[in-house]
Amino acid sequence: MLQQVCQLAREAGAAIMEVYLSEQPLQIEHKMDNSPVTAADIAAHKIIKAGLLRIAPDIPLLSEEDPPIWEERQSWQRYWLVDPLDGTKEFIRRNGEFTVNIALIEDGIPVMGVVYVPAQNILYSGQGRQAWKEANGQTLPIKVVPATLPIVVVVSRSQRDDEELNDYLAQLGVHDILSVGSSLKFCMVAEGKAQLYPRFGPTNIWDTGAGHAVAIAAGAHVTDWEGKTLNYFPRESFLNPGFRVSIF
Repeated sequence: MLQQVCQLAREAGAAIMEVYLSEQPLQIEHKMDNSPVTAADIAAHKIIKAGLLRIAPDIPLLSEEDPPIWEERQSWQRYWLVDPLDGTKEFIRRNGEFTVNIALIEDGIPVMGVVYVPAQNILYSGQGRQAWKEANGQTLPIKVVPATLPIVVVVSRSQRDDEELNDYLAQLGVHDILSVGSSLKFCMVAEGKAQLYPRFGPTNIWDTGAGHAVAIAAGAHVTDWEGKTLNYFPRESFLNPGFRVSIF
């Protein structure tokens, strides 16, 4: 099933790139929470929804672009968690740092995840305790890399002015900073390009599920600031608590 989901992510990515490379002006709308949405988000959502229905018709879907009401999903033990276009702001800025995120959640745990970077044609995937990166026609296993000083800390481009984050970094000691958009931050830790991703600003569960699966498959830890594993049990709010992705 993982390979089918990888192919589906690529198909959604191709639809995103059609909009991204179009010479037509980008039509941007805003949702209730003021987050932007484009034709690319909707096109990718439709492809993923239809594809997952073919792959596993018995598994329900929670997508950012069509989240079911609480009464429908409150008893779900197994479900797909999807962000058809994570990093819409990066998409609008045209910096290439946006992703397609597809995760399978079982009993609150992301057991499979695919993160596809369509502008770079790079695909990360993880299942169980194995993670891979597909790039330049090659598929290679990835693992976290033990820290050496200075450690590399990856942070969100949109959160660089976050006061809580800057206070945390000031107390961290010697480190280098890597700024990246979307769920790529999880993948940077998973493939050893960073050792720590601290997050204080708001995120939704669809922002993190797929990257979380890739990160833990590669040997990383994803916990809230009390040390509890970040989980995806159904709850009324889609918001995550603050968290950290780390190799230690």
